[in-house]
Amino acid sequence: MIAWASQQPTWAIGFLDEVWWSRFALPRMYAWQDLDHPVRLIEQSWKKGDPDPKALACYGVLWQEGTPEDPQRDQMWLRFVTGRPVSALTTQFLDWCCECLLKQGKTNWLLIWDNASWHKSQAVRTWIRQHNQQVKQTG
Repeated sequence: MIAWASQQPTWAIGFLDEVWWSRFALPRMYAWQDLDHPVRLIEQSWKKGDPDPKALACYGVLWQEGTPEDPQRDQMWLRFVTGRPVSALTTQFLDWCCECLLKQGKTNWLLIWDNASWHKSQAVRTWIRQHNQQVKQTG
């Protein structure tokens, strides 16, 4: 599919993923410290009335152009949002990407992503289906 889409001038190939961080959940220490210099983290706790978000998420798409034999992945679109990745934020990001692609003359998006629960949710599947139907009807 990637080989075919890469030959279509109105198609975009994009690899989507997201990551999120909590201000309160401690990271896996072994992943980012060496044994000689352990990192000492202070456990944070949420206080009533704290205006700062508990979590921050980043959505991103890595765009691929060129041929499958010589792919060019020079462009990435990022959006940071308050909270963790959920269906409502995912559909907002998809909509933003589609609007930007349309401005570039791209009318089709080969979306490659993992099986995160919010990717497979009823809300996201419904949004994709309705978006595709609307695009087919309006052009």
